[in-house]
Amino acid sequence: MNYHFFALASRTKYIHRWALMRNTTPETLSQHSYEVAALSHALATLGNKRLEKQYDSARAALMGLYHDVPEIITGDMPTPIKYFNGKMREAYAAVEQHAGETLLNMLPEDMREEYASLLTEETQNEADKALRKLVKAADRLSAYIKCLEEKKAGNLEFCDAEAATLEGIHKLDCPEAEIFLEEFIPSYTLSLDQLK
Repeated sequence: MNYHFFALASRTKYIHRWALMRNTTPETLSQHSYEVAALSHALATLGNKRLEKQYDSARAALMGLYHDVPEIITGDMPTPIKYFNGKMREAYAAVEQHAGETLLNMLPEDMREEYASLLTEETQNEADKALRKLVKAADRLSAYIKCLEEKKAGNLEFCDAEAATLEGIHKLDCPEAEIFLEEFIPSYTLSLDQLK
């Protein structure tokens, strides 16, 4: 029997983010997922090294890598629509959950348990719930970095999104994200020559 999960998941490279905004550099879901995985790993490492946490940083990276794979079915819903009101958010959460379950059914049965906690939130243990908060912060940091990059390229379309995204990061009350903002984000505003 053939299973379609990985072939379908590989199509994240065809889904473009920020569809309602003019972009100087288009960003695919695949690119975003890589960045969220790297940032999730960094946040978990900061928590372990600076805040005496016991995060599984490799698991954080894996959760970040798969966090938006259900969007291969749902598409990338623009934030103003997704969070328009509580009913809209609940409806979209149900759609995301269904998409995750649909993807799980595209795996052999003996692999589903391994991927269930990556694609749906129902099966997560307490450790995964703590990591999910880091992944959410990494997701927002990735969006914030995109805003900074667009502004650096002269695209003022992202000014309001930058402010709203930064506010959203602070509201998460994630000390690891605050450390990252202070110590690493300033470098994203520099040119290549300034990074040497």
